[in-house]
Amino acid sequence: MANELQGKKIAFLAADGVEQVELTEPWKAVEEAGGRPELVSIEPGQIQAFDHLDHGDTFSVDRDVVHANAADYDGLVLPGGVANPDFLRGDDSAVAFVRGFFDQGKPVGVICHGPWTIVEAGVVKGRTITSWPTLRTDIRNAGGNWVDEEVVVDAGLVSSRKPDDLPAFCAKIVEEFGEGEHPEQAEKTAEAVR
Repeated sequence: MANELQGKKIAFLAADGVEQVELTEPWKAVEEAGGRPELVSIEPGQIQAFDHLDHGDTFSVDRDVVHANAADYDGLVLPGGVANPDFLRGDDSAVAFVRGFFDQGKPVGVICHGPWTIVEAGVVKGRTITSWPTLRTDIRNAGGNWVDEEVVVDAGLVSSRKPDDLPAFCAKIVEEFGEGEHPEQAEKTAEAVR
């Protein structure tokens, strides 16, 4: 990874309870590829990360989601952790922000419990994705095809299951962000809401 993402700004949408390594490793991969990550959250200030069930570090929020627009970014990362995506899917502005990336055909990376937010955004129908295994029923009920694989790419949507998958996940999000917009992503989103 050198400068594949030079000039690209990538949003990381997270809230309290984010799995720290699922935030920091993709962040580092984006930076190492020349991109500029920005932490977006449901409130300004800081978010509390976790290492599984133990408190991790806190991270400063760059922009609250009410003042963020998908049009200002080249891609989106949705890290996991159990509480993080639950907070996000309960926030209308966060769900709308996520939906904006899909409507515009922009690449999105989602890992672990992160798919809860894209289920809420109504963009899973007709897609093949993976996640933490306990989300399989939620994904299937939303019309998605859940598979148990290290990393899955479906029209610009990159998904992985858990922290052990981070090397493959990070490599694939950099590749997809580098490719730019995926028109088929927007087409699948339009089909999902019909």
